[in-house]
Amino acid sequence: MSDAARILSRRVLTAGALRGTRKAAAAAPPAIFYAPHQDDEALGLAGSILAHKATGRPVYLVLVTRGEDSGLAEWMNEDPCHWKGRHPCAAGGRHKVSWPTDPPGVSDSVIVAARTAEFLASARTLGVDKVINLKLADGSQGSAADFDDFVRTVKVRIRDLAQQYPGASHQFTAGWLEATRPHKAITDAAFHLMNEGVLRDVRFNYVYAYDKPLEKRADGAAYVLDIPPAHMAIKRNAMYCYNTWDPGRNLYALGYHSVPEKFESAHNDPREFLFTIPARYAPGPLD
Repeated sequence: MSDAARILSRRVLTAGALRGTRKAAAAAPPAIFYAPHQDDEALGLAGSILAHKATGRPVYLVLVTRGEDSGLAEWMNEDPCHWKGRHPCAAGGRHKVSWPTDPPGVSDSVIVAARTAEFLASARTLGVDKVINLKLADGSQGSAADFDDFVRTVKVRIRDLAQQYPGASHQFTAGWLEATRPHKAITDAAFHLMNEGVLRDVRFNYVYAYDKPLEKRADGAAYVLDIPPAHMAIKRNAMYCYNTWDPGRNLYALGYHSVPEKFESAHNDPREFLFTIPARYAPGPLD
């Protein structure tokens, strides 16, 4: 069976499916994970989330941006499926949706709600103790000034969480490696807070490592997490939440339709890649 076919041979865990997971110690400070967009937690943070859960530590999952994507609405309106012949479609190649796409941004209410439904299903599957949705519009696009404004906004929200949960660890994606503006902006905010002494226990997962050839994904990593088989099974179920077609639950397989190659690669690699921030880290957009 091909990787693409395997990712369709799945089921989504229900909200109560993980009740056997070890109960988090109430007195322990939480491990706070930050997903820039819906799907980042399933792709490259899930193994780390489950490792923290296994110690009995509470885990909080933060969704930073709203996840607006008008281009994704245009793809989903295509009939047959945009990926027909290249990647399997959970809807059988016929989406039968007609989402508004003009003017730009009009689809946000549909796309954001559907992407967030996938995110919440994934979070339930991973058994996180709390979901925090910051609902930030992606202000990182545009001018350098726009980017800096977004960094400041994110920084304020992270600072608030650090003050609300003293002693918490904070785990981000490695935005300087992932070359997307929102990811980089969130890493910039973390970088500034580290320098100010607000964040002390900080890690960075390279979520987009799965775009690289298998043998190069760990290059430069400070630590490679080998995900145990039982945890990898749960991580895959979290990924399947992004490839489930169930319009009655507002699930339209948007994550997989958006980045199928990332899902297929992450599905087949039981590792996650943790990096330390470079000594000569340069804040600001990469483009």
